[in-house]
Formats: sequence, structure tokens, C-alpha cells
Amino acid sequence: MKLFLVLLFCVHCTIAGEYDKPCAARQIPGRSVVCVCNETYCDEVVRQPPAPGQYVIYTTSESGLRFNKTVGLFQKYRKGSLKCSTCIGLDPMTRFQRVEGFGGAVTDAAAINWKSLPDVLQKYLVKSYASEYGLEYNMLRVPIGGCDFSTHPYAYNELPVNDTRLTNFTLAPEDNIYKIPLIKSLMTAATAPIHVVGTTWSPPPWMKTNNNFSGFSRLRREFYQTYADYHLKFIEKYEAAGVPVWGITTTNEPINGVFNLAKFNTLGWDIENMGEWIVNNLGPTIRNSTYKDVKIFTGDDQRFTLPFWFNVLLREHPKALEYIYGIGVHFYADRITPASILSAVTISHPDKVILATEASEGSYPWQEKVELGSWTRAVSYITDIIEDMNHNVVGWIDWNMCLNTEGGPNWARNFVDSPIIVNATNKEFLKQPMFYAMGHVSKFVPRDSRRIKLTEHKSFLVSSVKSVAFLTPRSTIVLIMYNKGSARNVGIKCGKKQTLVRLEAKSITTMEFLSD
Repeated sequence: MKLFLVLLFCVHCTIAGEYDKPCAARQIPGRSVVCVCNETYCDEVVRQPPAPGQYVIYTTSESGLRFNKTVGLFQKYRKGSLKCSTCIGLDPMTRFQRVEGFGGAVTDAAAINWKSLPDVLQKYLVKSYASEYGLEYNMLRVPIGGCDFSTHPYAYNELPVNDTRLTNFTLAPEDNIYKIPLIKSLMTAATAPIHVVGTTWSPPPWMKTNNNFSGFSRLRREFYQTYADYHLKFIEKYEAAGVPVWGITTTNEPINGVFNLAKFNTLGWDIENMGEWIVNNLGPTIRNSTYKDVKIFTGDDQRFTLPFWFNVLLREHPKALEYIYGIGVHFYADRITPASILSAVTISHPDKVILATEASEGSYPWQEKVELGSWTRAVSYITDIIEDMNHNVVGWIDWNMCLNTEGGPNWARNFVDSPIIVNATNKEFLKQPMFYAMGHVSKFVPRDSRRIKLTEHKSFLVSSVKSVAFLTPRSTIVLIMYNKGSARNVGIKCGKKQTLVRLEAKSITTMEFLSD
């Protein structure tokens, strides 16, 4: 009752949750802050369920706010009474795609960095990503064998060569010592079942035309069925180790092996051969196995390739529709590829889904690899997530969950940034602004949420607020907003209620309230 009386006299009241632990901020000169986790302290945030007539707001800003929690009250809607330069109207009755989830990748590098920390910090890192005190991730991507974020190139069953029966298929030490322990720790801490997506970067070199892990290559035709069996055996081995596999993709970034674009592990495909392999080998192998419900995603490449790996592939091989659950898209060319291209899937095949399967900052040669405290990179993440979700993407999976201060290890020296940077020497890890950008969606938009219609009205010359909204299984509405400019008031209307919300300058805001 006392809380309610207090709320009557404030528009936004800062409410420190009983279990919240604030960011231990370290200011990075010329940038924003990182939040430091050491053996004695790590920040936490607990979602606060909104009460009737109430909304709860969480704010992260360039100025240093991290999941700053405030509470306010709605007013009864009166036509013409909401005066705002930017107004957002929500229509929860108009619904779009079902959300699958959000998460990151457990690469060798991520798991090696996690293992380099003292036990208490390992627990803090897992808690920060998966638990109710953290981002509540519910999806993970894992390489099938090695990738560039390994200490060396490798695959399963490298010997004997030309072994069509894969008689020596065993998991690598990297699986048993690093990746599987981290995945199982995340599964234990998670608030919902974690869906694991497996992806091969390169099969054993003997399966490939160039007999190498990288470079221009194709799969040798005599090993089409062997490569399908390779995926099935991975699923079997991970299941036996206590890690069920929810989905697989048909090879990471196949254009890299077509045009020799990368120094790291690749396998090239063209559309004709990929379609043939799905229809004749991979699809039947998975569907006729114990693991027939494992989802198959094609593509797993840049957004601009989507029409080729989906529409053209299905035109040439329509039977692939029986096996393909959806298509995976990567983040790296999104700045030069309009999001409207995603409609190539949703218009032609509305029963198929689009999953964003990889993203990282610092990947271009001219970029600083690890940029501590970068607000720009947090903005890159949140704007891409909002754009993707507004174009019917069902989930968004980040790349490495944690890296070292160099942005590795990476055998091909293809270093990048990560939401968490591990400094094992100092016995600490640093939560980047990107970490909180991810959490503004992953923590508050659980699996089976539905995106809802959102309409923005703004005055002339007022920069727009990028936003997306969902109806959750908790019977709440979650609105996520990114404000690029100075602080402002934004009007929110939903059904018979309305309010003015204060958005901090250069901030990400998540607002949650009960649906009518």
C-alpha cells in the first residue's frame, strides 16, 4: 500500500530491486563504462513483474546507466490529452512472428576463456548470461568441430582418410574439457530450456576438393552421404554427453569457400549442389533417425545471400521444403543490405522461420578488435536486433560469449569483440555495453512471445525512436526503445491507457506492463 501511495506522486520512481546489484563501473576514457566482475562482486538485475496499472522501465545509457530500474503509473486514455513530439501506439491484437529466443555462441575460445577464470568467476559469468539474475539466454550456437575461434584447425574423424563409415568419429578434447562443461553449466542456470544450434565450419579435409581446412573448396560428391552422417553422429555424441541438439545449419557461410573469402575453416557450396545434398542426404538422414525433430536451417550466411540460399534453392529443389525449418542469417553485411530482403522468406514461405545466427563487432580489418566501453557497438547490436525482429526474425544469436583482451584466441588471428571480455591475469571479466544491449531484449522477451503491431508518430524534424514490441506468455507487453539523441518524453498508448515515458539521452529502454 505504501508503495502504491508513493507511486501516485511520481511519474517515474527509481526502485532498486531487492536482489539487484549495481554495475561496478570502470570509466573508459572517451567512451562509456564497463562493469567489472571479480572474485568478490558481480552486478545483477532481477526482472520485476509489473503490478496492474503500473509499468517497469529498465534503462542503459552511454552516460553509464546499466539496467537502471524505474516504476510509473498509467493514466486513463483521453483522446487528444497525450501531448508528445514522439508517440508510440501499441496494438496487441495484431500479432506477428513467434519468438524462439536469444543467446550467444559457445566456441572453443569462449569456453577456454571461461575456464581460465577462478571457479567463483566462472559461476558469475554463467549466472550473468543464463540465470534470472542475468540475461536469461535460451539459445546457444556451437561449432561442430573447430572454427577460427579455436587454437588450431580441426574436425572429427580426420583419420583414417576416405572413411565413409566414420569409424573414428569421437568428440575432441575441446568438446569434453571446454564446450560441453560450459553448455551444461548454462543449461543448469537457465530459466528456460536452452536450444542448441550446431554448425560445421569445415569437415575433415579428406571430404573436400582442396584437401584443406580453408580456401576454395567443394564437398567431394562421393562424401555427400558421409557429410550428412557426420552431422547425425555429432547430434548423437552431444546427446550422449547430456547436451540435446535442437537445430543444425547446413554449413557456416558457404560463400566463403566459394570465393575464398576467409583464412579460416570453410566449405564452399553452390545452390544446385546444396539443394541436392539436402534432398538426397541430409534431410532423409535426420528425418529417418531418432533425432527426426532436429531443425534444419539452410543459408547461415550474410543477409544478401538469403534469396539464393532459400528462394532459388527451393525453386530448383522444391522437395527441400520437406526438410528445411528455416534459414540462418548473419550480421556482418547488414549495414549495406536492406532489411526488406528478409521478406523474401516471409512472403513466399510464411511457414518457414528466419534466425539470426551470428553477430560480432570488430570483424572488419580497419576496426579496433576489442573496444572497451564502446557505446557505438552497443548501438550496432540493439538497432540490428530491433530491425531484424521488425522483419519477422524469430531470434538473435550473438557470436563468442566471451573473449580475451586481444579478442581471441583465434588460430587465424581473426580477432573480434565480445559482450564479455575476460582478463584472466587480473582475475576479472568486463561486461561491455553490448552485453546490456543484448539483455534489454533477451531478459524480457521469452520464448513464445509474439511481436505486436507498433505505430510511431513524430513531429517534423524530430529524430525517430527505433522500437519493437511483444506480447509475452506472462501476459505482459514489452516495448524496447533506442533513443539516439538527447533526452525526451515519449508518449505510449495501449488500449485504454497512456503515459509519458522519459527516455535518457543516447539510451536503450525496455518497458514492461500488463496487457489489458
